[in-house]
Amino acid sequence: MPRMSDQLFEDGSATPRSPDTSMAGDRSRPGAMPAGMPLAARMRPRDLDEYVGQLDALGKGKPLRAMLDQGELRSLILWGPPGVGKTSLATVIAAHVDASWTELSAVTAGVKDVRRIIDEGRSRLDLRGRRTVLFVDEIHRFNKSQQDALLPGVEAGWVTLIGATTENPFFELNPPLLSRCQLVRLQPLTDDDLRMLIERAVADPDRGFGGRVTLSTDAGDHLVHVGDGDARAALTALEIAAAAAGVTRAGVDGPHADLDLDAVADAMQRFRYDKASDQHYDIVSAFIKSMRGSDPDAAVYWLLRMLEGGEDPRFVARRMVIFASEDVGLADRQALPLAVAAFDALDKVGLPEARYALVHAAIALAVAPKSNSVTRAIGAGLEAVRTYGNAPVPPHLRDAHYKGARALGHGAGYDYPHDHPSGFASDQRYLPDELDGTRLYEPSRHGHEAAVAERVTALREQARDRPTKQRPGDKPT
Repeated sequence: MPRMSDQLFEDGSATPRSPDTSMAGDRSRPGAMPAGMPLAARMRPRDLDEYVGQLDALGKGKPLRAMLDQGELRSLILWGPPGVGKTSLATVIAAHVDASWTELSAVTAGVKDVRRIIDEGRSRLDLRGRRTVLFVDEIHRFNKSQQDALLPGVEAGWVTLIGATTENPFFELNPPLLSRCQLVRLQPLTDDDLRMLIERAVADPDRGFGGRVTLSTDAGDHLVHVGDGDARAALTALEIAAAAAGVTRAGVDGPHADLDLDAVADAMQRFRYDKASDQHYDIVSAFIKSMRGSDPDAAVYWLLRMLEGGEDPRFVARRMVIFASEDVGLADRQALPLAVAAFDALDKVGLPEARYALVHAAIALAVAPKSNSVTRAIGAGLEAVRTYGNAPVPPHLRDAHYKGARALGHGAGYDYPHDHPSGFASDQRYLPDELDGTRLYEPSRHGHEAAVAERVTALREQARDRPTKQRPGDKPT
């Protein structure tokens, strides 16, 4: 059985494979693993019997396992949380049925790439009678046209699609594509599954630590807890703890490390944090406050500490988009577009390269002039809505486009701003009568917002001279 330990745990990287020169695009099974490959990648299963977990789908006698043992293969959608073995399962399935393996990242691939691989698969099947497994990681990120491009190849059997997703495929995938695939729901690994993987990594002489690491029972239990059903997280935690004790690779001549609970917990405290703990919220808070305090050095430190600790980079990007309006606002008009661009770059490029865009945005937000006028406007606006939430729309602002609206008085008296040389109708009111004259937005004098403040002040001075309309309940003046 060919070795299938070349694929990393769904992080986008992979061991280089030797090309099969008999067919462009066909890829043979991997050779030697690079020295720098993470433990989680080295410990990938090499065949179905070595695959750990998911007995509901792959146990002896289960329909999927029976189909594979008969050499049959159909398109699959593997749905489950990170680290449960979606990519590993795809690779061992391809090896089990001796299919050619090729893959696409839904983040970077386009329709052209899909059609090229389908054409290669068709030629491979016609000329050599060999099937092609097309693995698409994060397939939920494919748009409709990209998913539609898969349909002809899947329908005709020129490629066998195996898509991996963490999102509900009933919401994210087109019904025609989903109907052509068998959905396999993968569950978080059990504690026993994680213990088996950890013990295998400790003992394996070629891919793991070859017995040069000894774990106490408490230390092993802590690694299982850190993993929380995620094989990648558990094995990465083991690798970090071993590296802190001086054991970095397999081999009989290296040092030996006895890891107890304190050693594992100390290593993990220095290198990563539990996203469910108070530390997670403390570090996020430190990151935001560093940007708010205009300290780019601290912002970079806390940002990279989160990323290195395993934080979801999309969570970090979302926080920066929020910060751009909450704490910078109109003081720097480029802050929000820059934060959104960093988020978009993350989706298009992925880690680790997207760190450049995220750090770029964090530094820019930290050094930008600050204004919380947007935040204060939200607070004042919500208070006004809660107090006058039923205030009627003034007649001149009501929709007058439908038939009969004019007869109801809608739009009567509306003063079209573009009819004025200045583009401003100074006598016109836009708030409900109950709120006339209320100020919800008060600009700061920081950065670009200083010019905004001057403009708002001038507009309000012009509007201040307009006739005052009597409010309901007011006594005549």
